[in-house]
Amino acid sequence: MQRLVLEEAWDRTISQKDREEIERIFQDVVLNLNMGVTFTTVRIAVNHKDERLVTSIIHNRTEQTLIFENTTLEIWVGDNRLAKHTFTYPTLQVPPKTSVPWTFIFPETIELPTNHATLKLKKEK
Repeated sequence: MQRLVLEEAWDRTISQKDREEIERIFQDVVLNLNMGVTFTTVRIAVNHKDERLVTSIIHNRTEQTLIFENTTLEIWVGDNRLAKHTFTYPTLQVPPKTSVPWTFIFPETIELPTNHATLKLKKEK
């Protein structure tokens, strides 16, 4: 059974409203998750540097721990790739059958609207 786990710093600092939203989104998608590694986008925001902050729930439906070391992620809307970036987060490890919320910072400027954007591992399409 898939379980939702918040990384320690998230667990300490997340607002009650955001916690409830992430838990609700997880409950809405958990029964229909595909095998492998997938992402559910929670929101996309823009910071003061014009970077895209993509908050998503990482779903690891494999038998191996997912480690973010030189892991390339892409933001897609339909068939349009909006951005691509390679991430290394030594502290972010997602055990098998676990979902973890995380915010990825994409430095690229994205011109198209991101309302229905999805996050994918580069090898997925």
